[in-house]
Amino acid sequence: MVFAPDAAPSKRPAFLDWYEEQTEWNEDHDYDDPRVATPALQAFHADLTAEFPPAPADVPDPASGTDYTIGRTLLYMSFLDWDRIDAAWEAVHRLAAKHELGFFDVSSDLAEVWLPDRKGGLRVAHSD
Repeated sequence: MVFAPDAAPSKRPAFLDWYEEQTEWNEDHDYDDPRVATPALQAFHADLTAEFPPAPADVPDPASGTDYTIGRTLLYMSFLDWDRIDAAWEAVHRLAAKHELGFFDVSSDLAEVWLPDRKGGLRVAHSD
C-alpha cells in the first residue's frame, strides 16, 4: 500500500490504527477511480498501471493483473501474478520514492513502513 505521508501518523501504533480505519473503506466514493486520490497518488497509479495493468473486471478469478483499491490518501494493491511479485515490490518501492509517497509493505513479515527521505529515496520509519 502507498499513502500520502502527511495524511498518516508517523508513530507505529497510531499508524496501524489509521491503517485499520482506512481499510474499512468508508469513504463516500467508488474505490476504483484514481481521480479521488491526491495528485501524487494519481501519478503513482498512472506509472504503476503501465507496468502492472489492472486485473480484468470481467474475469471472476483472474490469475494475473493487479487489483487496485483507491482512497483519497492511499492506494492498496493486490498483485495476482505471484511470478512477478519481486518485480512488483521493486516497482512500488521505486515509484513511491519518485512520487514522494509512503509505502506500507503489508505482506512483509516485518510490515515495514517506508517514508520519503527527501533525497529521492525511501527510509524505513518503523516495522514490527
